[in-house]
Amino acid sequence: MKKYLSVVALFIFAHSTIAQTSNPISSKQIDSLTELVLKTFNVPGIAVGIVKDGKLIHAKGYGVANLSTGKKVDENTLFGVASNSKAMTVGALGILVDEGKIKWDDKVTDYIPEFKMYDPYVTDAFTIRDLLTHRSGLGLGAGDLMMFPDGSDFTKKDIIHNLRFLKPVSAFRTKYDYDNNLYIVAGEVVAKASGISWEEFVEQRIMKPLGMSATAASLYRLKDRTNSIRPHAPVDGKLQVLDIDWSESANAAGGIWSNVTDWSKWVIAQMNHGKYGSELKQQIFSDEVHEETWSAQTIINARAVAPYNTHFAAYGLGWFLSDVKGYKQVTHTGGLAGIVTQVVMFPELNLGIIVFTNQQSGAAFNAISRTIQDSYLGVSGYNWVKIMKDRVDNGEAEAKKINEEVDKSIKTEQAKASGGFNITPYLGSYKDTWFGEMIISNNNGKAWMASKRSPKLKGELFPYKGNTLIVRWTDRSMDADAFVMFTTDMDGKPSGMTMKPISPLTDFSFDFQDLDLKRVK
Repeated sequence: MKKYLSVVALFIFAHSTIAQTSNPISSKQIDSLTELVLKTFNVPGIAVGIVKDGKLIHAKGYGVANLSTGKKVDENTLFGVASNSKAMTVGALGILVDEGKIKWDDKVTDYIPEFKMYDPYVTDAFTIRDLLTHRSGLGLGAGDLMMFPDGSDFTKKDIIHNLRFLKPVSAFRTKYDYDNNLYIVAGEVVAKASGISWEEFVEQRIMKPLGMSATAASLYRLKDRTNSIRPHAPVDGKLQVLDIDWSESANAAGGIWSNVTDWSKWVIAQMNHGKYGSELKQQIFSDEVHEETWSAQTIINARAVAPYNTHFAAYGLGWFLSDVKGYKQVTHTGGLAGIVTQVVMFPELNLGIIVFTNQQSGAAFNAISRTIQDSYLGVSGYNWVKIMKDRVDNGEAEAKKINEEVDKSIKTEQAKASGGFNITPYLGSYKDTWFGEMIISNNNGKAWMASKRSPKLKGELFPYKGNTLIVRWTDRSMDADAFVMFTTDMDGKPSGMTMKPISPLTDFSFDFQDLDLKRVK
């Protein structure tokens, strides 16, 4: 759910390498690598797990779980796994497929009659499979503001109802665009078909059998939170400890909390086709279900570049799939505010890599996972810490340049307004069909914008150019300042507004571009 997912850049790789014989990385080398990553990317804490041949061969924590307390990370420290929860939602549906309670291609409206998309044809044709494969026609992260950065006022019922207002950006089933809200719907299908909540189902039917005793379907269902991380984000170059603001409505899309020790049991079960227990005699879901989840459903563009020579990429059911050095790679990432995670599996090598972090740097987990996988793939000559740091530096330099240009324009406009910026023409309430109201007001002499339903979205407005303003949110950790562009009526009075993120680094779940706010007061 976040740019930290790296869903756009999952398949962008560097250039040329020399193939060598596999020389698996040692635990001591992983220690040195991870300590370097902590410092390079300013990450407080990381946990790393490696599964090989059905066993957890490395599980260790590094750094601190919380900068405020200094508590250390260990192999049992709990992290929000974020969108790595999606595969478990798929696993729950797979169990119901095995039991004959649902089929992958059943219509969603058979289970949730009130489900509607913008187009009536799409509504009628929409299947459970479509909920899971990011091919709905909606844009990247469409509607995510209903549950991110907090969305505390939106229930699952609200989210499902509001899907009908989200306009598609592509034809149904023709294009990949990552989506979170449809996994919330998928969780409700689990509840409708099973008769219990999604949370109860995954805990009882997946986590409990696999012995994932410390894991829970949400932060608030954890039995013991004493050994859990706090999220962190950089603000003006300094790390800030964040509150955990998560909408329980979105648990099926990204709510699970776990540690690398527990999550390795899920990874092992995945690589064993759902089998677990003594001599693998028990099974969470069938071979047929497993094969379906690891089969390509939606094509994703990939470029055949070294070192991994990836020619094909796709999304399966809850997993990204690609070819890497001739091997099948099954992977997913996850991101919440101040937390990012990654799982990578090479089933033919019987290798699984788990990296959990408590800072929103996707570069950090990629530097670790790629270094580890290279050692098993026989790839050498790549310093992934340096490569990722260079990419981060380049991205931040670009974002800094854009923000400096915006600041310059604001100062120019402020200088023109000798009596101060006149917010009066813009004052009022502006309503979007799915997101609700944004209020523009005079707040103790400051031009102010605030969302009625998403409390974190509040901040000061500044003049930019013409009828375009800039909103700078009070919570600076979000890195999501936006252009606010007003339309006017025949008399030149503001009648509506649209929004767009300023920085290219803004998380895609800040889907301001999907808002169409009309003045109501």
